[in-house]
Amino acid sequence: MNSAVHPPVAECHSNLLLAALPSQEIARMLPMLDQVRVEAGQVLCEAGDPIEHIYFPHDCLVSLLGVAEGRMTLEVGQVGREGMLGVTSALGHDTTQVRAVVQRAGNASRMEGARFRSEVERNPALQKVLYRYTDALLAQAIQIAVCSRFHVLEARLARSLLVTRDRLQSNKFHLTHEFLAHSLGVRRVGVTKAASALQQQGLIDYSRGNIEILDPEGLAAAACSCYAIVREAGAMPVADVPVPDVPVPDGHAG
Repeated sequence: MNSAVHPPVAECHSNLLLAALPSQEIARMLPMLDQVRVEAGQVLCEAGDPIEHIYFPHDCLVSLLGVAEGRMTLEVGQVGREGMLGVTSALGHDTTQVRAVVQRAGNASRMEGARFRSEVERNPALQKVLYRYTDALLAQAIQIAVCSRFHVLEARLARSLLVTRDRLQSNKFHLTHEFLAHSLGVRRVGVTKAASALQQQGLIDYSRGNIEILDPEGLAAAACSCYAIVREAGAMPVADVPVPDVPVPDGHAG
């Protein structure tokens, strides 16, 4: 990771959670924030770790993984420019509940956990934003858990790719079979079969981890109905978030 420097005000506004705060509060928090670079595959925290830093992504994307028995994982949410990593600190938790892995490299503003907790206690505007964002994260996690239990892998993969597309606002991104397997809680061979099925339908192009969504509407039709719910929950609840206009059908269950 590169050496941290204080981010300019304009950089803070690229994170929609920070941008939802009154300008005087952003200016007051600025000296507490460092701008850092995070790289793809970097683990920002493990489940059970002390919350040492809070991250506000600008153009990176972070995958939140629930962990069972130290090795089995399932993605329970994503954090991009609409939110933050470490929000449970505002609820009084001093340890992390998930493994956070950088899915797309980029920049973020970072604050020490102890300073963040002190800031939450004195800042009603920040409290309001964080409570609403926490509610959105919980909605995502609940729906993903339901999706993982009841929907077929092909539909779940389509949902996951579309959510990533919405967060990155791009039809092209990089995700390895291994990363998708960890995210979806399945074996790599399952991801290979599901991705091949979507590729044969002309919905995506997938080669060596490089994914291109060729037919967003068709992929939305292949996804389960959870996509619409997760997509809506992922939009920043306190500010307008530009989300690509992709038709969302009722979907199907396994």
